[in-house]
Amino acid sequence: MELTVPFDYQAIERILPHRYPFLLVDRITEFEVDTRVVGVKNVTGDESYLSRVHGQPPVLPPTILTEAVAQVGAILILAKPENREKLIYFMGIERVRYRRPVHPGDTVIIEAHVQRLRSRMGVLKGVARVGDQVVAEGTMTFALGPRNEPQG
Repeated sequence: MELTVPFDYQAIERILPHRYPFLLVDRITEFEVDTRVVGVKNVTGDESYLSRVHGQPPVLPPTILTEAVAQVGAILILAKPENREKLIYFMGIERVRYRRPVHPGDTVIIEAHVQRLRSRMGVLKGVARVGDQVVAEGTMTFALGPRNEPQG
């Protein structure tokens, strides 16, 4: 499978096992093998997981924002030909900070950088921005495993 930037939704579906409504990345705009990736999440008002409190504007929950950052990072790892038949397992998320809420109408730009990469494990630093403002950032440790685990 040949990948050229930008990756659209269909190209992302060929990389990640997630499907709607759990696939949270709309597009990949930059991709540097083993180095960094930039993805886009467009937040719309009809997303079922938005947090709604009477009298307040809807908000993208921090857990969903964290998952979107994780999915962008997973694309960086799983797009490599040798990793295409594997799954990525997040082993830890550290130093996560949420700077401001994300609302419908926001376009979240998510960047993930490789901090450490080995054959089956690694560490990624993720930063999510809306405009010039950082809305979330953190470090994620992951491991690669087989796509089809044997049943026992």
